[in-house]
Amino acid sequence: MQTNYNEILKQLDQIKPLEYARNRNFIDGSVTRLSPYISRGVISTKQVLNHVLKKGFSPKKIEKFIQELAWRDYWQLIWLEKDINFYIKNPQIDVSQDDISQCIVDAKTNIEAIDKSIEDLYSTGYMHNHLRMYVASISTNIAKNHWKQPAKWMYYHLLDGDWASNALSWQWVCGANSNKKYIANQDNINKYTYSNQKNTFLDTSYEEIMDLQQPANFKLVSKEVLKTEFPDFEKISIDNSKPICIYNYYNLDPLWRADLDATRILLIEPSIFNKYPIGKKAMNFMLDLSKNIPFIKVFVGEFEELGIGDSEIYFKEHPLNYNYKGIKDSRDWMSSVNGYYPSFFRFWNKLKKEKSF
Repeated sequence: MQTNYNEILKQLDQIKPLEYARNRNFIDGSVTRLSPYISRGVISTKQVLNHVLKKGFSPKKIEKFIQELAWRDYWQLIWLEKDINFYIKNPQIDVSQDDISQCIVDAKTNIEAIDKSIEDLYSTGYMHNHLRMYVASISTNIAKNHWKQPAKWMYYHLLDGDWASNALSWQWVCGANSNKKYIANQDNINKYTYSNQKNTFLDTSYEEIMDLQQPANFKLVSKEVLKTEFPDFEKISIDNSKPICIYNYYNLDPLWRADLDATRILLIEPSIFNKYPIGKKAMNFMLDLSKNIPFIKVFVGEFEELGIGDSEIYFKEHPLNYNYKGIKDSRDWMSSVNGYYPSFFRFWNKLKKEKSF
């Protein structure tokens, strides 16, 4: 995965928003692969939107692409208003176990396309969005796992891990953040993954899947502990005569306050990463992306342990920055629409009106 900022910007020119609308659900569809950089705050949804509009695309013709960008802002806005670690709308029903099924962790669900996508996740840190929905549906609606631990497992391995998108999508699939569960049968999986598997537990009608009992191979749960491995770094010195800009897992924007003569610190708080663990690939990805920020220092510890003194502190707003003190900058939202909207399309209609799409 590319981590050089200039090379990342070049990928904006590779976006194919018209093709995206037609084939995004296929595993070889024209997806952008920009989500890791958006999730890490290297680029923003607003930046991506402005780039495609400047290339002359009509908003009406690329509405599906813009909607997918808007979903990211929508999930983040919900996180600002709600505790997304709990049900947003409805309790998840028909739950047999709180942990994730071992056969999912082992990529042995017996659905070939699903198992390959899990193996690819481990090796690359990426999983196509449609496959994420398939995995979430099997885990919550077939294996009867509570959504939260499987969602944390996926977040742990994703380079584009965004707890808002991840947690709320899993809740959407299991019916805790929607009016119905998301179900996919084998025909649907075969169509979008170009597989041709038959005679699986999903090779049946949607009506029969809804009544499917927990398959025996999903009953054994994983006891794997998701644990963050923190990097070793020397103790940093802070020049208290300069302001300080705090970066973190959700803000690695090289252009943020770039004209300010400041000490720049990547803050890795164990309290956050113990609650929301990430894997070694994700940690290294963050560290490599931070190198786009000149003279950045890495600090593993809590905000209160920085020993900042009287320096002026700047940071970007985010739900996980609840303990930061200083001047809070806004993120680069696509619009000024904020607050909680119970449905995406209520939010989308307000955004469309503001942007005159």
